[in-house]
Amino acid sequence: MGKGLRIGSIRGIEIALDWSLLVIFLLVAVSLAAGALPLWHPDWGAGLVWAVALVSAALLIVSVLVHELSHALVGRALGVKIHRITLFVFGGMAQLEREPQVWKAEFWMALVGPITSLAIGVACLMAGGALVGPADVDPDDPAATMAGLGPVATILLWLGPINIILGLFNLVPGFPLDGGRVLRAVIWGATGDVYRATRWAAGLGRAFGLLLMAAGFAMILGLTVPIFGRGVIGGVWIALIGWFLQNAALLSHRQLVAQRSLEGVPVSRLMLAEPATVPPEMPVNTLVDDFLMHRDQRSFPVVEGGQLVGLVRFEDVRKVEPGARAERRVSDIMTPVRELATVAPDVAAADALQTISQREVEQLPVVSEGRVHGLLRREDILKWLALRGDWEVPA
Repeated sequence: MGKGLRIGSIRGIEIALDWSLLVIFLLVAVSLAAGALPLWHPDWGAGLVWAVALVSAALLIVSVLVHELSHALVGRALGVKIHRITLFVFGGMAQLEREPQVWKAEFWMALVGPITSLAIGVACLMAGGALVGPADVDPDDPAATMAGLGPVATILLWLGPINIILGLFNLVPGFPLDGGRVLRAVIWGATGDVYRATRWAAGLGRAFGLLLMAAGFAMILGLTVPIFGRGVIGGVWIALIGWFLQNAALLSHRQLVAQRSLEGVPVSRLMLAEPATVPPEMPVNTLVDDFLMHRDQRSFPVVEGGQLVGLVRFEDVRKVEPGARAERRVSDIMTPVRELATVAPDVAAADALQTISQREVEQLPVVSEGRVHGLLRREDILKWLALRGDWEVPA
């Protein structure tokens, strides 16, 4: 998942929309405009149908954002630093600077999300019911009741059950769903072992993901699955959600294993010591011919007067047309030091790995007082984990 489109911040928490979110927005809007709304309101024109469908889809995304904000705000109140929320095709993700250090913080931060969704759902149903009124409800003719609803009541009475389903789904005790995090917190509190708690909760998360995948494939084959029903489109969607949960649970467990394996290991032990450096005035073609082609480095610190001024990567060079590389200089394509994340040699490797993941980079320059001591690359960390036998699958 990429960094997405930043749309603003709330109380210092950056809000971003991943481009994949467009998929769920269009899917919800089209399913409402082409299916449910014409069935409920056969007298509505196409303009009103599409307007209600688009507003409903947008409010669903807002509901997911509120759900994630509740995690972030409660987490901050309990000492967990959260700097960014990203909304994407499968929902939202509050990105933590570090996992909670006590089980109670994990418990309340996880539980508040489903509670928020359930509260939104109940509030929408109550507001929609108040707009309808008992006099407008005909228990013998539900179709007529639905047809008599206005646009606002229709949106509220659709949004309410959706949020309740969202809240209940997140309570499933499989990591990394909120219910899985609640379960992990409970096991953590009971055993005092966060690693064992994560292994158990992630195992349930993988099992639940595989179950969803099996249900989705059964639906694709035309079978009727309890709760989910049948249908190819629904089956594909359920299978994709299961695949995402299964992989997310596996990744979450591996991240914790990596952090545990890196405890007490300084960056200086894993880094590429004394990497080749280049000056900012070097032509790009010289960088290619003399450095990229003959060294086991894809990134080179850019040094001037003994001080780090930037970093130039293989990907930066690829953006320059071959015919223009003689005229372009490293300083033209490098990432300046003010935009780089760096790490000191004595920092714990586990903290450095967290920075690499948060910044979505492949390496960190290892710097002390402006001078380059090495490069800590993601591949170096994975090599360490593989040699210790703590990484099941080669990256």
